[in-house]
Amino acid sequence: MSQSSPSSRETGHRVIAAIPCFNTEHFIADVVSRAREYVDQVVVIDDGSYDGTAQVARAAGALIVVHEVNKGAGEATKSCFEEARRRDAQVLVTLDGDGQHDPDSIPQILAPILEGKADLVIGSRFLADHSSMPGYRRFGINVITWLYNLGSKRKISDAQSCFRAYGEKALRSLNITERGFGFSVELLIQARQRGIVITEVPIPCIYHSASHTGNPVFHGLGVALSVVRIRLKNYIQSLVGR
Repeated sequence: MSQSSPSSRETGHRVIAAIPCFNTEHFIADVVSRAREYVDQVVVIDDGSYDGTAQVARAAGALIVVHEVNKGAGEATKSCFEEARRRDAQVLVTLDGDGQHDPDSIPQILAPILEGKADLVIGSRFLADHSSMPGYRRFGINVITWLYNLGSKRKISDAQSCFRAYGEKALRSLNITERGFGFSVELLIQARQRGIVITEVPIPCIYHSASHTGNPVFHGLGVALSVVRIRLKNYIQSLVGR
């Protein structure tokens, strides 16, 4: 743990790390065991896996919530929020279970919240060296982030990173309705509307062949369309409310 980053135990915050998973049995034990070093509890949301994800995660020390069928990234992350609230967490950390995110970055993700400087922290891949990121993925993330930033005075660099920390204000007031990966930007749009302070910290990210099971083109297009739809809906509601 970084010497400059206070731990949850030192500040009296109850911190839960929640990991949404789908078929990650080869990675999840390492992610869980390392994440446990920095938080009070680790919860794994097994989103309809048909491998041994739940059993391996439980053996590594995680509490397990099982979706009987695969519901999608948004629904799995919604369960992360529900479990954190149910267990009286004051801070929720979310990270992937497929080995992309380095659990040793958790102290850096937590620090702005524990120090009272932010309500929501994004682990940005674009504030660090992202040379290993595939070009198509970099392009898609940049488009989605541009759509989120459009018209906003406060910009961010990575609207798609799901390695985040949510302080108590964000944890209690944000609600996920998107079933797919559009949830990641949906939460940021809600946070911006509700005056939740967002900041970013640099994180590394590891890319490997098993880190993304879906078609990246359809994934990126689906998220981009979700951002446009959400922003258009909010714009129309603002006009009606005038």
